Amino acid sequence: MAAQVESKVVSFEEARRLVEERSSLVGPQGRELVSLLEAAGRVLAEPIVADRDFPPFPRATRDGYAVRSRDLESLPASLDVVGEVKAGGQWQEAGPLQPGRTYAIMTGAPVPEGADAVVMLEHTVRSGERIQLARSVAAGENLVARAAEAEAGQELLRPGTLLDPAAIALAAAVGRARLSVFAKPRVAVLATGDELVDLETEPGPNQIRNSNSYSLAAQILATGAVPVRLPIAPDEPQRLRELLRQGMESDLLLISGGVSLGKYDLVELELAELRAEFFFTGAQIQPGRPIVFGQFPRPSREIPHHFFGLPGNPISTMVTYELFARPMVEALSGRQLTKLRFVYAKLKTEIRTKTGLRRFLPAKLSGEFEHAEVELVRWQGSGDAAALARSNVYLVVAPDRERIAAGEWVPLVLR
Repeated sequence: MAAQVESKVVSFEEARRLVEERSSLVGPQGRELVSLLEAAGRVLAEPIVADRDFPPFPRATRDGYAVRSRDLESLPASLDVVGEVKAGGQWQEAGPLQPGRTYAIMTGAPVPEGADAVVMLEHTVRSGERIQLARSVAAGENLVARAAEAEAGQELLRPGTLLDPAAIALAAAVGRARLSVFAKPRVAVLATGDELVDLETEPGPNQIRNSNSYSLAAQILATGAVPVRLPIAPDEPQRLRELLRQGMESDLLLISGGVSLGKYDLVELELAELRAEFFFTGAQIQPGRPIVFGQFPRPSREIPHHFFGLPGNPISTMVTYELFARPMVEALSGRQLTKLRFVYAKLKTEIRTKTGLRRFLPAKLSGEFEHAEVELVRWQGSGDAAALARSNVYLVVAPDRERIAAGEWVPLVLR
């Protein structure tokens, strides 16, 4: 008797919670040592600590004059210029700053001992070796105290941090030419359906090219993992099962198509034959309602092998990857779990839709500076890949909204 699959359709929030919960249980399978620039875009596998105080000296943040703030309590004031300090320079030859004296100082230069503030250049008038000041200054103004940013030995970056340009700059600042990063996970991609043909094959009258395999591979690459594209799985149980087993050899399996309720949608039945456990078999969203998430048992490992069954329509495939598969791929890459966050923009044109589902609709964010606005892209359903290519965000419509007026602030998912 064929295995049966119990229907478990959940809300979007519950589906996302289940994915995040399972993602917290998995992790990377190894690490490697790479050069600093090779580490860009990878996930840090070791803590990065400050090798000294940051800054290692009190640092001027403006061009001007290093002063004792108490010398400016009575205005106007006149001070003797006893030296100059540039970035990378020294003030020690002239000694600590004495009352009634000042150092000319450049942005980034060390503030001399005895000085507790920097007066901006434009607030002074210089004549020879004296300056006139008509404005007071508070202690600590226009300088950064030693160790204000970090103390020696302080952790600056945690394992699990995505090494973006700011993190690379920080690693460089502490002298790290090489970094330990987590190994990239391998994510299998299996597209299913007799209607699919490879790119090199001329499609017949009722066939389409296998675009989902490539869109998913591109999304996987953008997430920092390695896509493993499998051959197209036909609507035939034995071959489908063989390819599912092949996909289980990777760290995660993504299946595109075959998860709806049609006669030839065989994926869930074959997964059940392989003793899969299903966390959910649908989510109350559009597009992507038939999304499936579950796990296979792996006797040789403590953590089971997870899989996603993604709907086969191109927009559904890409949306469900971003909403559900991405957190698992990031977890397998070693990244710290990040919650899904929405940004907001003003709606350009009124929206009318049906209630009951949380919708993630292709939209175009435009405007300039703080004047951003968004409108839906005209699309012909979740098979319209061209509409998705014209969009740059997903506009999120809550399940209870039937109409959203132009000018309202609406939530977006960037992509």
